[in-house]
Amino acid sequence: MNNKGAKGSDTLRRISGHHLFLPIVFLAVVLLANVIKTPDFFEVSYSNGILYGYVVDVVNRASELVILAIGMTFVTAASGGQDISVGAVMAVSAAVCCQILSGGEVSITAFQNPLLLAVAAALLVSMLCGAFNGLLVARLNIQPMVATLILFTAGRGIAQLITRGQITYIRVEEYKLYGSYIPGCPIPTPIFFAAGTVILVMLVLKFTALGLYVESVGINSSAARIVGLNATRIKFITYVICGLLAGLAGFVASSRIYSADANNIGLNLEMDAILAVALGGNLLSGGKFSLMGSVIGAYTIQALTTTLYAMMISSDQLPVYKAIVVILIVVLQSPVFQQKFRDLRAKLRQNTAASRKEGAAS
Repeated sequence: MNNKGAKGSDTLRRISGHHLFLPIVFLAVVLLANVIKTPDFFEVSYSNGILYGYVVDVVNRASELVILAIGMTFVTAASGGQDISVGAVMAVSAAVCCQILSGGEVSITAFQNPLLLAVAAALLVSMLCGAFNGLLVARLNIQPMVATLILFTAGRGIAQLITRGQITYIRVEEYKLYGSYIPGCPIPTPIFFAAGTVILVMLVLKFTALGLYVESVGINSSAARIVGLNATRIKFITYVICGLLAGLAGFVASSRIYSADANNIGLNLEMDAILAVALGGNLLSGGKFSLMGSVIGAYTIQALTTTLYAMMISSDQLPVYKAIVVILIVVLQSPVFQQKFRDLRAKLRQNTAASRKEGAAS
């Protein structure tokens, strides 16, 4: 019995010590809250060739956030700071894409220029935005949040200049497909964009040393330089990647509403992306990171949003509840709390060992 108990304790310790344990627990808690509030939360129906249900909606609506969270994870891990301009970069990307497709018109029913050209231009501009942030952070050593505050403030104004202060509508079925459903496919198209991004990045991390370089620079950039890594270049690359992914998320978001709305596309998503990274078990101070943890965190945020809406909480009040979650996560990740938790676990192990010795002696 003692051996079985010891093995069970070791197994539990390994499971609880896994880097994805807490993210999965957070997601499970939120899903449980949804089930309590909405008993049919996990029901998925099929009608007119399309899947419907709360779960489908959560996974679908989280697609842009998943893409943003991946880029935010790289930036956080490498620089120990966050890019708060990603929401504004989404708006810039959408504005460039829709403006090229419309040829400068307010509303169109047919593309004025090739879709591939518009998307390529939008992603290129987004990468330039990321490169601007990267230059300030990596080369000029400006604090990430201060450096990205520039585009956070000016980005939507730039998008307004591109669209001439108007909402540009792309009323073309082909464009709407990227934000809704492809004919004959029951799964929303944005899910494929999110899944494809995750798979592509995971392959890059698996077959290249990018992840190792990012973690090395994030843990100790001075030591990374000594061993031959160009810390400046690596930080710069992470911001370019973050800008690129923000541009992709902006394209998906604009195709959902078949327009470029500079005031609302990506609004407040930068905060959700940061929270997703934190929920994923990643330290906001940089270093080692868990990409899948951030992805799980993104779905947790969207599930939380769905829960709050189901509780009849208005969109204006959502940030308050999300702020409470941020406080809890920051406290759980604080060194003081972590040390107290380790001390408690050690004390419990000592008490368990003492109890076993007393039982064996009797």
